Amino acid sequence: MPAAAVHLELVFSRPETTLSVTRGAARLLADMGYAPLLEVGLPNGRRADVMALGRKGEIVIVEVKSGPEDYRVDRKWPEYLPFCDAFFFAVGPEFPQDLLPGHPGLIVADGFGGAVIREAPATPLAPARRKALTIAFGRLAAMRAMRE
Repeated sequence: MPAAAVHLELVFSRPETTLSVTRGAARLLADMGYAPLLEVGLPNGRRADVMALGRKGEIVIVEVKSGPEDYRVDRKWPEYLPFCDAFFFAVGPEFPQDLLPGHPGLIVADGFGGAVIREAPATPLAPARRKALTIAFGRLAAMRAMRE
């Protein structure tokens, strides 16, 4: 008689999932040629989970969602849009993607990397805002490097 199949399901806590998806999304962005920073404060008082600067100065923001409940209770994501050229949600592989709106970009990630499932629409920043954000990004990166 064949052995019974064993179904193993790994369950991670919300902080573990958030850390894993954040790490994978940042690694994906770095592989795509962006320089990512985690937990970046924005001028409107919000904090981007991941903000990345591209080779041509383009700015990407990634909002990490650890699960459906995290998405349902957190509706601040439109407040990130004025501060980036492209906006993505990043979720784990098990996240029910049909819960998310169809217009932001979508990254599926785990602790090792990720994949862009849906490209983010390009919404170019005004030159003055881009300059201010780029300077702030560079200063933050330099200050963090000094602490290491």
